[in-house]
Amino acid sequence: MTKKRKNHSSHLLLWSDVQRKYHLSDRHVEMAKELGMNPKKMGSLANQKQEPWKAPLPDFIEEMYQKRFRKRDPD
Repeated sequence: MTKKRKNHSSHLLLWSDVQRKYHLSDRHVEMAKELGMNPKKMGSLANQKQEPWKAPLPDFIEEMYQKRFRKRDPD
């Protein structure tokens, strides 16, 4: 039996689209990957003008990363 392989190129393409759309740095994308965030769900986490209580997406990712791993930057 053969194992089904996940298409890594499409997954990387999703992350590059998220990075471009939400103006994220490579550092923020790496943090989001380590946190296990889904690139398809980033739109619901992103701050829009109508939601002033939400933090900007890069700040939100940094805060969640620091809470979980107790460090500021990925290795």
